[in-house]
Amino acid sequence: MRHNILEAAREMFVRRGYEATTMRAIADRIGYTPTAIYHHFRNKEALLTELTTQDFRALGQAFQKLGAVSDPVERLRRIGRAYIEFGLTHPMHYRLMFMTPHPAVKDQKGITQGDPSQDAYAFLVQSCTEAIAAGRFRPELKDAQQVAQMLWAGCHGLVSLHIAKEHDDWVEWRDIRETANEMHDVMMKGLAREGTL
Repeated sequence: MRHNILEAAREMFVRRGYEATTMRAIADRIGYTPTAIYHHFRNKEALLTELTTQDFRALGQAFQKLGAVSDPVERLRRIGRAYIEFGLTHPMHYRLMFMTPHPAVKDQKGITQGDPSQDAYAFLVQSCTEAIAAGRFRPELKDAQQVAQMLWAGCHGLVSLHIAKEHDDWVEWRDIRETANEMHDVMMKGLAREGTL
């Protein structure tokens, strides 16, 4: 029952919007009474917290598999690929995490903000910090947060375009994974100190 509630809530938050979705509407969608939903989740915010915690934990776990990659630049390439693969494999999750306006979730159980072993963004920043410290990026690129946000924005743009416009035949879309690989190479070359790639 809990799984059904969460899946219905995720889909409705994405398709209708967080603000427009009520607990009663979620209950109607899956054929439960509102009381049954309130037995599992005290309110809509609790539902959102559970969903985003699950989704960000899954993204963080995908990144953790890359922790053994010693070269920070290669690790950043692989982080980008893992991020894009996550978005392509879980488009509804991705939409809720990064494309659907909703209140900020402050307390994600089991994820400590800033801990690279749990927090996907912190893992990205840590990898950027290591690449900067190793002298792998252009000397003017000293802010790991800024570099992380540039890399994230590039990957996010690619995933969100694919999710939102994949079936739009106005554009002759290329294979997204091939495009992602080329984009990673271009981004890394643009960041790299001369002679380090």
